Amino acid sequence: MKRQIPTQLVVGLGILVIGSGIVGGEYLLVTWYPTHEANVTSETLKLIPYKNDGMGIDMQVAAGIDKKVEISPGQVRIYSPRLLSTDPSITITSQPNPDQSAEFTPQTLAVWETDGTIHHLPRYQFEHTRINDRDAVLIWQSVDRHMVLTTRIISPDRIIEAKCTAGGGDEDLYMQACDESVRTIKVAGPPSPPAGMDGGTSTPITLKP
Repeated sequence: MKRQIPTQLVVGLGILVIGSGIVGGEYLLVTWYPTHEANVTSETLKLIPYKNDGMGIDMQVAAGIDKKVEISPGQVRIYSPRLLSTDPSITITSQPNPDQSAEFTPQTLAVWETDGTIHHLPRYQFEHTRINDRDAVLIWQSVDRHMVLTTRIISPDRIIEAKCTAGGGDEDLYMQACDESVRTIKVAGPPSPPAGMDGGTSTPITLKP
């Protein structure tokens, strides 16, 4: 005659298993996951040197974006391939500066600053700054449901534009990667004068599409 396992023993074992699972889950949430998340953030934001003499740029790109590089005339695309979503990427273009001005004009800056309000562009932000002693602007906006950071840097020789998107990656993390990457861009050529000292043309800058 088979002996039946007492119901109380079965219930007790069930409670023990469930309790162990809860404790294990709490351990993962409290101990392992924050460490794992910090490691992912650190690895994603780690900066890797990139230089393109033909385009006149020297910079560092976040490792989370810098997986593959595609180069075409006047353009380079650095990206991290994704199978089922949009790639986090940074696309950089270079064009001559025919006016040889070292600063964007007040008219041009005013247009970029007010574009978000005038054209009702979602999540639009504008910043006028200097990047490695060059006049620069940074523009954040949502394009096709993905955040894009557009950076424009002007030097007497050339105008650099860098468009960086989080793609399908973690938006906060990859936009931080974009921001930290574009702020390292160094543009080759003669030095720009201090801010407000440019004696160049007052003609508004027109960038090629």
